[in-house]
Amino acid sequence: MMNKRNILLRLSYDGTNFCGWQRQDRADQGKPVRTVQAELERALEKLHHEPTPVSGSGRTDSGVHAAGQAANFFSPVDSIPVENYISALNNLLPADIRVHQSVLVPPDFHARFSTIARTYRYFLHYNGVPSAYEAPYVWTLRHCPDIRTLNSMASCLSGETDCTTFAAAGDVSQSKRRYIEMAAFFPQGNRLVFEIRANAFLWKMVRSLVGTLVDFENEGRNAAFFRETLEACDRSRAGSTAPAQGLFLWYVNYEGINRGKV
Repeated sequence: MMNKRNILLRLSYDGTNFCGWQRQDRADQGKPVRTVQAELERALEKLHHEPTPVSGSGRTDSGVHAAGQAANFFSPVDSIPVENYISALNNLLPADIRVHQSVLVPPDFHARFSTIARTYRYFLHYNGVPSAYEAPYVWTLRHCPDIRTLNSMASCLSGETDCTTFAAAGDVSQSKRRYIEMAAFFPQGNRLVFEIRANAFLWKMVRSLVGTLVDFENEGRNAAFFRETLEACDRSRAGSTAPAQGLFLWYVNYEGINRGKV
């Protein structure tokens, strides 16, 4: 009997017309909704002529994009060279999903549970109207925020941190503690980019952080106020939640210090 090959894919997608990553077969009055995982599994079933489950590195919500999502599956055939999955899948997938890499990984590798860290980027536009092609992928601000103030607050997010304040009400994680490796804003033309890397994230955590940081900067708050809000572990103390359209799952790391899995 053939040993099934475990294959890791790196892929990107435009989340605008997806109800997130995770397959949802009974989400809309018992009907399936469009998700990235379902589209990928549908393409693999056409290739393999049998159902092929896919495991993602993590979920992304409706409207959230990915530049570097990772997913693995066990191939039931040995006739397709591993590197050929890139072109084969891209020929079957819709244009808003693209596969960029396909590599063989050990049998015990799991796209989610083998993850060491995930990096997200959030894009904010200021100083005018974004172009028509850029607008669906940024949050347009009405004011030009002070990056020094934003980064002084973001610097409070370092090391093992209780992120309860920035967890959405429906988050079911047993622990709200996460190890945050870095969190900072940097300029990019007429945009600000917020980048954050951690071992894992709570539901809507990045969007809550971005919305709160922007709100607090606009209100004239400082790092001490943000730290107090963070340490309060009280969701009601957070600011607004930034819209989904500016958020990208940027990269998934499988090498480095393992800070624990969730």
